Amino acid sequence: MKHLEIALGQIGVQEVPKGSNWGTDVKKYLNSVGINFPASWCMAFVYWCCKEAGVNLFKTGGVLAQWNKTPKEKKSLKPVVGSIFIMDFGKGLGHTGFVEKIDGLNIHTIEGNTNDTGSREGYEVCKRIRKMSQIKGYILVSLP
Repeated sequence: MKHLEIALGQIGVQEVPKGSNWGTDVKKYLNSVGINFPASWCMAFVYWCCKEAGVNLFKTGGVLAQWNKTPKEKKSLKPVVGSIFIMDFGKGLGHTGFVEKIDGLNIHTIEGNTNDTGSREGYEVCKRIRKMSQIKGYILVSLP
């Protein structure tokens, strides 16, 4: 899946300076959704990877906006490799990334704006393991 290959190629990209929500690559992700200032960038990372792969998504930097604007036939409560996971922390705060692998009650992910502790406000693109019980739902990615 091309969008996963693209995401894998971004592993290790970090904010410059750390904690700034900025830097050359982070700016590229944010600019892809029309954001030209430092901001949370996990959804922008997902959007940029999909756009680079020719996959159409609703253009937004907002995780929950993406979920709300996605047609119900493209939503699932079960993970699929290549799908986009959506986390909802309440008060409009969310986090997202891609499902790389499914393992029992966990998903292995590739996500931006995280770190080794799994923060939704981290500083890099990396792989994480998330409990499926923490996930609101999944957006199924249609390949071109």
